[in-house]
Amino acid sequence: QMPLATSLDKDSIREAYEDVRSDLTDTEWSVFKFDGAQIVVHARGQCFEEFRQQFGDSERAFGYIRIQMGDEMSKRKKFIFLTWIGQEVGVIQRAKMSTDKALIKDVLNNFAVELQAGVEAELDIGLFREALNRAGGANYGTGIRDN
Repeated sequence: QMPLATSLDKDSIREAYEDVRSDLTDTEWSVFKFDGAQIVVHARGQCFEEFRQQFGDSERAFGYIRIQMGDEMSKRKKFIFLTWIGQEVGVIQRAKMSTDKALIKDVLNNFAVELQAGVEAELDIGLFREALNRAGGANYGTGIRDN
């Protein structure tokens, strides 16, 4: 039997996306998961630690997260689009992920970096910041490198 074509709960996904992007709300991230064959808003929140806890080993999901970059002089908000494919996700579901991702990227279409993760260790704020620094080019700061 053919897997069902994936659909999007477009309005609520767009609303969650705009919530993360807005300067007027505290929301820093949204996570989107599959309800049957439909991608829906699963959760949203503020702290990175909470974001990390949204992803399970047997799940496929997407995340959209705002991260404060820069220093005291020039704070900039950057956005990351995350694709999560847990370790226990089967072959067919994995194979569908690229077309499913294309669907949701129609809505979540503005981000500095796209990442893929599949184990919890990859959900690391340090790694996310590094990826943003690499993408951002100029890394102004106080001249002190902390690596």
